[in-house]
Amino acid sequence: MRRIVITHLIPSLLAGLSFLNLSAATDKDDEGFQELFNGKDMAGWNMFLPKNQDTNATWSVKDGEIVCTGHPNGYFYTEKPYKNYVIRYDWKYIKPEEGKKSTYNSGLLVHIQGPNKVWPKCVEVQGANANHGFLYFLECKKLDSKYDQKLKDKVTKPIGEWNTTEATCKADGSIVAKINDTEVSSGKGDLTEGKIGFQSEGAGIHFKNIKIKELK
Repeated sequence: MRRIVITHLIPSLLAGLSFLNLSAATDKDDEGFQELFNGKDMAGWNMFLPKNQDTNATWSVKDGEIVCTGHPNGYFYTEKPYKNYVIRYDWKYIKPEEGKKSTYNSGLLVHIQGPNKVWPKCVEVQGANANHGFLYFLECKKLDSKYDQKLKDKVTKPIGEWNTTEATCKADGSIVAKINDTEVSSGKGDLTEGKIGFQSEGAGIHFKNIKIKELK
């Protein structure tokens, strides 16, 4: 009788151990990271749209996610600049209603330099579904850049599913971008610091778990 009870307990014990191991791994992955998005509102962020258009029609917060309609083009960005850091965030594109189209385009803007405009001087870690992670050097000098399209296609999940992008931006101007823990691009430019932003560019997209780890 005791043997039967123990046998039945083993699956539960293994499941508990698996949960503990997963939790420990998650805690380790998040070590040193701080939230840039609090999951409730846009505190800590500024928003820019041309001609002072209504930002509430472009961005909103629902269920712990930043909901971006994609219209018009613009970006929300941090109140303060950052240098030498890792930024990580989750994103998913929303399929448009029947009969409508989507660009499936957005982007992570790092090292943003003023003034605000579409688009500002910065480095864009491409957020478009087609070539996510590609590095664009906007109005700044590109010193080096490489991109693996085949690997990007392999690791990116389908439209409508969550993906995680991580960009390591070091003090020497180098940038490494990962999708779902896999490096897809790297490069280097002459910009080394600035504000961080996310584009609205013709596609419905959601963001969550936006976190930053400042490097020493």
